[in-house]
Amino acid sequence: MSLRLILVRHAKSSWDDPSEDDHDRPLNPRGREAAPKVGQWLAERGHVPAEVVSSTARRTLETWDRMAPVLGESTVMRRDPGLYHAPAERMLEALNNCAASPVLMLGHNPGIADFAARLLDGPPDAQRFASFPTCATLVADFDAADWTEIEFGTGRMIDFITPKQLMP
Repeated sequence: MSLRLILVRHAKSSWDDPSEDDHDRPLNPRGREAAPKVGQWLAERGHVPAEVVSSTARRTLETWDRMAPVLGESTVMRRDPGLYHAPAERMLEALNNCAASPVLMLGHNPGIADFAARLLDGPPDAQRFASFPTCATLVADFDAADWTEIEFGTGRMIDFITPKQLMP
């Protein structure tokens, strides 16, 4: 049996208001444009989530809101406050608590870049993977019957994209 994870860093956020709390920062125009393009890319490849688990930060929730129309709004969506700036270990714990497959997980750097790298069975040959820029998206498969079986170093990269690769 195989499980699939779609790991997405939130789209580009706005820094227009320096007094705004980091948790409440919205997407900027570039982020609002990138998220649906990445969603369309996922849909075209058949990477449609059955379950979404997201940080509670406004920018991660807005990223999903802009992806959802092409990925199926009937997807189960769970907001996890523990994913806000979570380290890789906390992200793995959240993934271990998922039920459906594919899971789409939305988070933040630096934790999400570390999580992506540690999940895979080897370093991928993918441009910009190490920095995991905003709205970067990894699709990985795991030979497991249940998310509780997932450990670091057990994933196989299926796909990886950054918004820059999708923008003209």
